[in-house]
Amino acid sequence: DLSAKIDVEELHGEDRKLAETINNIGAGLLHAVDDSTKNERMKADLITNVSHDIKTPLTSIINYVNLIQREDVDNERVKNYVKILDEKSQRLKQLTEDLVEASKVSSGNVKLEMHKIDIVELVCQTGGEFNEKFEDKELTIVTKLPRQAVYIWSDGRHLYRVIENLYNNVAKYALQKTRVYVEVQADEERAVFSIKNVSARSLARENSEVEDLTERFIRGDSSRTTEGSGLGLSIAKNLTLLMGGMFDISVDGDLFKATIALPLYVEGQEERGQ
Repeated sequence: DLSAKIDVEELHGEDRKLAETINNIGAGLLHAVDDSTKNERMKADLITNVSHDIKTPLTSIINYVNLIQREDVDNERVKNYVKILDEKSQRLKQLTEDLVEASKVSSGNVKLEMHKIDIVELVCQTGGEFNEKFEDKELTIVTKLPRQAVYIWSDGRHLYRVIENLYNNVAKYALQKTRVYVEVQADEERAVFSIKNVSARSLARENSEVEDLTERFIRGDSSRTTEGSGLGLSIAKNLTLLMGGMFDISVDGDLFKATIALPLYVEGQEERGQ
């Protein structure tokens, strides 16, 4: 409690000096924490406001690009220009949406609706949606899942976003023609989901610290030429923590592994609302 103060009225000599010094340290820390919190809030508000301001003209750009694509254009160069415009505008749209979400998640401004969820079913569903992307890169999925359902206590929509972001990360950065390992395990208290892949780029060279990969705008591809925003892992980590889980990344050479652990569902948890 940084606002707590020691009563110095009954103290004398060195004891009083020590108490006054501790009070001053507490006041300084309280001021620093307030400033830090205020700055973080201002940055979050700035990101949200700028993102909303960008969305209005961006929506117009996307709509006009769609109208041009419907026209009968004979010039192949113009068609190619429009195709590039479409790709870049869609990428910018995704970035602005990710910015708003990252801002909300990092500030804790997210409403959770916790329910009983079968994580095995959710992983199977998400994996199925990425079959086409993985086939395009000739990635082979090797899954190790329990035969029975594994129920956890989580927010289904946000958990799907976490797992989706991890699969997306693999689809963007995995080395072509390699295997991707997906596993779900459960002990007495929690369920653990992990996904492993070989990176197309050297992670050891690109990132000096593993933790960097979960920071905003950090990517394994430092050249920033891929379609990623650098926000996916940051959003996944913060959402997992908000749901009471654990998020971990490990790198061994070019082997990338992401792990999330979430508490198991306990009978009667809905009534307790915990």
